[in-house]
Amino acid sequence: MKIGEVIEKVPCIDEFVKNKEVDVLFTSNPSLRSVVVVRDEKPIGHITRTHFYQKIGTRYGYHLLMERQNQLMIKTNPLIVDRNAPITEVSTLAMARPPEDLYDDVIVTKNNLYYGMVSIRELLLKLVDTQVAIASFLNPLSSLPGNKLIDEKLEEALQLSQYSLIYFDLDHFKSYNDTYGFNKGDKILRYLTEILKRHICGVEDFLGHIGGDDFVAILPYYEVEKMCQKIIDDFDANILSFYELEDLAYVQVANRSGELEPLTCTSLSIAVITNEYQYFDSVEQLSNAVTHVKKQCKKVAGSCYLINKQQNYFVH
Repeated sequence: MKIGEVIEKVPCIDEFVKNKEVDVLFTSNPSLRSVVVVRDEKPIGHITRTHFYQKIGTRYGYHLLMERQNQLMIKTNPLIVDRNAPITEVSTLAMARPPEDLYDDVIVTKNNLYYGMVSIRELLLKLVDTQVAIASFLNPLSSLPGNKLIDEKLEEALQLSQYSLIYFDLDHFKSYNDTYGFNKGDKILRYLTEILKRHICGVEDFLGHIGGDDFVAILPYYEVEKMCQKIIDDFDANILSFYELEDLAYVQVANRSGELEPLTCTSLSIAVITNEYQYFDSVEQLSNAVTHVKKQCKKVAGSCYLINKQQNYFVH
């Protein structure tokens, strides 16, 4: 949500308006918290109700100041933001102000001209709403974007001149959950999440969590081989620490067909498709293509990545 969506219109005056007129504004509008001072329609500061009456209320303040222009009453260091600034960003800036300015309204501009004001109360209420909305789109286990945001990013990827779609899937994860329980299974998912976050961290990189042990990344470039290998190396480096080693020698588990087979250490399959030599015109095509590559990848024993470029497979 942008800050411009929650503004309220607050009176603005120029710097030559007399303080007695500012007093009339405040007394005739009891809910008015501040008045914006502009020069050529650009905000240069504001006069808050509290600051104004603190000055007027001094011993000689009323007689000395009421007939004078308002320059002495202006707080010249207000927080001024563009209407397109995200509410989360504005909240951070507002809370970083000195204690005496912490609860002052935020001035909002459009093309550098005065546009409106936002109270701290309204800002914090909308921030909570925004955070709740964001949380509803995140996977609760990994705190990564879920399916709705993934679908939006896939639609956006179709418009890019170049992109790589990467699908991450754990092998033998079901047998791990069956043996050790879902709580320990979640620890492996968090382990994988941290590895993916560490390597997929570019400004334009996107990392999402489809659910369970399925993750997806969308990168605006083709050179992903080294990254895939580093992810696999990091994953394989410590995955055995999640097992009792003797279990891998003696425990039998039922596979998806119900047949018993030895417990196998979880490995990582990474399926990659790009638009380097092929064109996709729908999210469904992308999904079908990467699913096909994933099935081929999972036929390979142990952790591996497989890249599909125009029906040619590069397995590592």
